[in-house]
Amino acid sequence: MYSTILALHSLVRWFVLVSLLFAIFRAFSGCFSSRKFSRLDNAIRHWTATIAHVQLIFGLVLYFISPIVNYFLHNFSDAVHRREIRFFGMEHSLMMMTAVVVITIGSAKAKRKQTDLEKFKTMALWYGIGLLIILSSIPWAFSPLTSRPSFRPF
Repeated sequence: MYSTILALHSLVRWFVLVSLLFAIFRAFSGCFSSRKFSRLDNAIRHWTATIAHVQLIFGLVLYFISPIVNYFLHNFSDAVHRREIRFFGMEHSLMMMTAVVVITIGSAKAKRKQTDLEKFKTMALWYGIGLLIILSSIPWAFSPLTSRPSFRPF
């Protein structure tokens, strides 16, 4: 089960990144072109947040079944001094949960704004901050913190 959830988590991250980039692109283009916040824009807002929530669920399941996190939780005084274990036991999970909270707040705020421009600006700001948090906390293959492959096989 662990390897399947890990592969899904690795795959869904690309959907999160693509949906965030697309939502941010639509938000900025909406700001600069003064167009209406359409049903498509609202659907993009909604589905971007939903995909982030699905990824969070996979991440939470992984957190509780991961051997790395298990070691971190049961050997905290040693594990906190080991970069890779600390990254997955504490830093990655905390930052990703923060990013999903930021995206969720942005989605809720954008939904409740009165004008189209306010909706686009709110979406661009909050989703942009969420994207930056995510980009800084993904274990990229080139990351100095810890690295993982870009795609995991099932």
